[in-house]
Amino acid sequence: MDEVNKNPDLLPNMSLVFQWPEGGCKNMSKLNSFMPLSEEKQYAPPNYECNEEIMCIMMLTGPNWKTSAMIGTLLDPYRSQQLTYGPFHPILTDHEKFPYLYQMAPKDTALPLAMVSLMLHFNWNWIGLVISDSDQGTQFLSYLRTEIERNSVCFAFVSIIPVNMNLYMSRTEVYYNQIITSSAKVVIIYGDKDSTLAVSFRMWESLGIQRIWVTTSQWDITTSKRDSTVGSSQGTLAFAQHHSEISGFKTFVQTLNPLKYTDEYLARLGWMNFNCKVSASKCKILKNCSFNASLQWLMGQTFDMAFGDESYDIYNAVYTVAHAVHVMLLQHVDNGKVHGGNCLKVLHSFLRKTHFTNPVGEKVNMNQRENQKAEYDIFQIWNFPNRFRFKVKIGEFSPYFPNGHQLHLYDDVIEWSTGSRQMPPSLCSADCGPGLRKFLQEGVAACCFDCIPCPENEVSNETNVEKCVRCPEDQYANREQNQCIPKSVIFLNYKDPLGMALASMALCFTALTILVLGVFVKHHDTPIVKANNRNLSYILLISLMFCFLCSLLFIGQPNSATCVLQQITFGIVFTVAISTVLAKTVTVLLAFIVTAPGRRMRFFMISRAPNYIIAICTLIQIILCTIWLLVSPPFIDTDAHSDHGQIIIVCNKGSVTAFYCVLLYHGSLALGSFIVAFLARNLPDTFNEAKLLTFSMLLFCSVWVTFLPVYHSTKGKVMVVVEVFSILSSSIGLLGCIFIPKCYIILFRPERNSLQKLREKTSY
Repeated sequence: MDEVNKNPDLLPNMSLVFQWPEGGCKNMSKLNSFMPLSEEKQYAPPNYECNEEIMCIMMLTGPNWKTSAMIGTLLDPYRSQQLTYGPFHPILTDHEKFPYLYQMAPKDTALPLAMVSLMLHFNWNWIGLVISDSDQGTQFLSYLRTEIERNSVCFAFVSIIPVNMNLYMSRTEVYYNQIITSSAKVVIIYGDKDSTLAVSFRMWESLGIQRIWVTTSQWDITTSKRDSTVGSSQGTLAFAQHHSEISGFKTFVQTLNPLKYTDEYLARLGWMNFNCKVSASKCKILKNCSFNASLQWLMGQTFDMAFGDESYDIYNAVYTVAHAVHVMLLQHVDNGKVHGGNCLKVLHSFLRKTHFTNPVGEKVNMNQRENQKAEYDIFQIWNFPNRFRFKVKIGEFSPYFPNGHQLHLYDDVIEWSTGSRQMPPSLCSADCGPGLRKFLQEGVAACCFDCIPCPENEVSNETNVEKCVRCPEDQYANREQNQCIPKSVIFLNYKDPLGMALASMALCFTALTILVLGVFVKHHDTPIVKANNRNLSYILLISLMFCFLCSLLFIGQPNSATCVLQQITFGIVFTVAISTVLAKTVTVLLAFIVTAPGRRMRFFMISRAPNYIIAICTLIQIILCTIWLLVSPPFIDTDAHSDHGQIIIVCNKGSVTAFYCVLLYHGSLALGSFIVAFLARNLPDTFNEAKLLTFSMLLFCSVWVTFLPVYHSTKGKVMVVVEVFSILSSSIGLLGCIFIPKCYIILFRPERNSLQKLREKTSY
């Protein structure tokens, strides 16, 4: 008012004055004495005349909404304009019930979002809530519950404090135990500071309950009027409506002369602790006031030089009235004469259209006041003994910014005031770190959970995940189960000890086979080479050489070509080898059966019919392999499950049935050779080729019969090792049983390499 009355551009030649209700400081009565009951009783002086008559009456009420509602009902017949300060209340927006009432405070519907945003910033998800049992408290709870459910924050408890003092006193211990036994370290306080909730709040803090209190700015005054024990509280976080500092206010207060202003005004300023005594019956009487009294000494006490929310609402209310009346007078309402009755009728239309920029640079628009949302400053308040308070602004919240950017905290200020950028935790359950997942229990709040390790080969690299992610087939989970690591690709490599050993064996026995073939070629005219069809011996040695070499196809990184060649080459060359053995066995048998000229079997010996066995048997195998390739050929396959952390590249057989048909065909040829050789083992004369063939087939069948169960009991590259070892073992058996004894005679016992010696009963 001092600023308005000194402003020559606002209400020139007029002044604003205020008056308290009669009946004492705390009573509100005789409101009718303020009201112009009839226009005839009012005198309407021109606005340039100095007169103490009141031209226009405005009611400023608050901060309690019930008081404002009661006065609004009383003022309705007089159409007197009413401006209210204090928290915004939706009931007062009922224009049918309160057509002349204006709330200066913006909506606080963004307050729950602001508080939840603060919770999320400090990773608080387990909070307590204490509210008044009122419409405002219920509405705040509804808004807050919506926000916390949307952002995964949980209530540890919700205490609704009754307004009735008797009911409250009967439940005081229950509310106390609810806070003291809860693990929540953060408690939101919301309600009227002149209620039973304020009684509880003061009691809890006086008892030294270690909590972080999150409140609104109206509780700032309540908490500042008490002494605290050092360390009795972890501080208060207060949300205050954002507004700029009032220029010149500090100087105005510090230089305030108590005798300059009306005694009613001075008596109402409870924080002005001058050496004055106020009469209990009348607020107007000030006794024993010091003429040199100054507020300078109060600066180190409890006085806060910044405007609170209610003070700022009053500040804007005074300027709103001044601007509305100023515009009304400029338009010369009622031919330039304005008196009380007309003022009440016409001011309403001007007031609701009033918009201006106040001295601190913020816009005030009464037409859109109800649609505006409050912006908040966030303060941290510490109370110490001797009423010493430490209050610092740590951040801001604006609902007009995009999501995720509405809250802005000053981390440096927080660190300076608390020693750390982080606040004490308030969690029901500790965060589940990487490698763990949340296990929610039925019937328990979502913020309370157990942490269990991720299942095998699943990972989590974030905190508080509900599901772990399975690693791709080409990756595996590390020991901490927080990262998927690419699997190493392995196969039967030449660098592996097994691969190197098998390759060396294949090459060595290939060289040995070539050496045996060379010995047979060099001594092709000797009786022991001629004894059993040397051409068949050459074919068998060459096929055995390829049998050894085909095992090399199984070693090294597989590709499409080698996968096909592995099985087809194995099937054909072994067919040639076994059918050759069969042909040799049949030749031995025919040689002893055909003893007389003219017998029918002699034709087969002369026509070399046994040699056709090789071609026929090989042709049958080629047909089987062709069908295999056409139906389901072998292909490259990856085995990512046999060995942890490894991907084994193997050749898939394609059609397993075709593979076993090839083996079965080999087995039938070997069994046929074994039977024929076994039948010829005791034929007359001393020729013992049949015995060697019998033993070689017995060894061959033993290897492959053993191969089947071992092959099925292994996985990965071990299967390849088993197959290669079986190929080498059976080939070595054929080479050793059939040719090594003959080479021994050729090289070391040449005296026995004669027709006469062969017919003697000797053994190799």
